[in-house]
Amino acid sequence: MVNETIKAVESLVQTLLAGDQGYFLVDIRIKPTNNVKVYIDGDQGISIEKCVQINRALYKRLEESGLFPTGDFSLEVSSPGLDEPLKLLRQYRKNIGRQVELVLQDGSKKEGRLLEVSEDGIIVEEVKGKNKKKEVINHTFLFDNIKTTKIQVVF
Repeated sequence: MVNETIKAVESLVQTLLAGDQGYFLVDIRIKPTNNVKVYIDGDQGISIEKCVQINRALYKRLEESGLFPTGDFSLEVSSPGLDEPLKLLRQYRKNIGRQVELVLQDGSKKEGRLLEVSEDGIIVEEVKGKNKKKEVINHTFLFDNIKTTKIQVVF
């Protein structure tokens, strides 16, 4: 039931985003309390105003759709936070040049700067040591070997 509802919400979101190719759906989660969370991002980021605009339009469509016949649902539209792992190729491409932390399928971790993104995987630049002992190593990771990738905030 939940999967069918997610697919129906996804269809409504895709229809709303169809006119604006700069934005894309990242994820939809529905809690048992009918709390619908929609995560949207943009190639240039997404503003709070855009999230509010999408929220209003989607809320109206959800009411009209009959997906929640008793009207007992809540809706949140936001961008995925920095604590959310990257899921889509488009998110990886958008974050080229940023520091990332990878958790690989074997549980090991790697950190570095996201250099390149292809259909199959990514290249991450790791810097070891400093000054004269500085060593730069480029690692290639296939998406199949990556469990999660998160953006690292650097101050």
